[in-house]
Amino acid sequence: MVQLPLAPAQHLVEHLPEEWDGVLRAWGEPRYRATQIFRWIHQRGVLDPQQMTDLPKRLRDRLQQEGLMPLGAAADVRASSDGTRKLLVEFIDGRRVETVLIPRASVAAEDIYAADDDEPGAAPPSPEEVTQCVSSQVGCAMGCAFCASGIAGLKRQMSASEIVMQVLLGRAALQDSTRLAGLVFMGMGEPLHNYDAMARALVLLSHPEGLGMSLRRMTVSTSGLVPEIDRLARDFAGQVQLAVSIHASDSETRSRLMPINKKYPLPDLVAAIRRYPIPRRRRLTIEYTLVRDVNDSAQAAERLAGLLQGLRAKVNLIPMNPVADTGGLSAPDDATVDAFQRVLREAGIDTFVRRRRGDDIAAACGQLALHGEVRKVRSSFIVSS
Repeated sequence: MVQLPLAPAQHLVEHLPEEWDGVLRAWGEPRYRATQIFRWIHQRGVLDPQQMTDLPKRLRDRLQQEGLMPLGAAADVRASSDGTRKLLVEFIDGRRVETVLIPRASVAAEDIYAADDDEPGAAPPSPEEVTQCVSSQVGCAMGCAFCASGIAGLKRQMSASEIVMQVLLGRAALQDSTRLAGLVFMGMGEPLHNYDAMARALVLLSHPEGLGMSLRRMTVSTSGLVPEIDRLARDFAGQVQLAVSIHASDSETRSRLMPINKKYPLPDLVAAIRRYPIPRRRRLTIEYTLVRDVNDSAQAAERLAGLLQGLRAKVNLIPMNPVADTGGLSAPDDATVDAFQRVLREAGIDTFVRRRRGDDIAAACGQLALHGEVRKVRSSFIVSS
């Protein structure tokens, strides 16, 4: 298990067993109760102390008095025709985020949602396995031109307990025959912009007394926060899968699509990617959203191939999913997508086209949005002719 210095817990749900031990000793309780409580929360998904039936009543009452309670609930669940389900999670302050359950049987082994299965000889995904796409912020500050999550801006950071809460609710929503096989932090928000909460959530979710999910089955996506990529590398030694949203092969175009490029330009980002420790027989994932007449030319593909030469990585091409208020941006046609992929493959780079899943319930990549929020004014992206 990864041992690293963590920011202080903000809620009882976030306590690790050793932190529970300190709390319970101060209450005069035996230390073995720490593991019992942690298992109730993170193995069984129970946050109501009165349901923790092997604890004495005095302890259940104390936990309730100290504020241990469910931090959110699934306010709505929408099912797609392809088996994808989107949960609208409402927290106790009324803020809402979206998280998505994706059947892995419909996902190619090389896709990011099956990132742990791209090793030679790996078994194909089971029809009973699901990957969950998790949000890390309420809204987003990154302002990417093609993404719904940031249209209303960043409303607030999420706590580690709220990040974990999505996973507990997602697991509770699974059918009896399905199991949670992977987590991708690609929902609303920029995970590395909320690093402290993200790191604690990763440790909680991978703890053997809790959910016990391997870090290798978790993928953290970033729009390119260079210092935090380096921090993730140091803290988790490359065990956490990294997906990097590049979305352009030159800095000028990337700055138009992704304002973060002005702070961390593309050459600096590529250098950080090359520094990231990749375990043997693993690869990084490069995400590239294709936008018609903006970043989809053969020349852009050739530049991207040059940037990635020698890097142990695969590329996921994502034809832009429909999002309102994006200044007329749209996806290229299939022929353009195929031509872009062909350039990269001829350069020796494994490249795959992300299939659209959950599009009919606005659960596809880039479509997760805040509900009931006033949208910020977004200047139109002028598409060059």
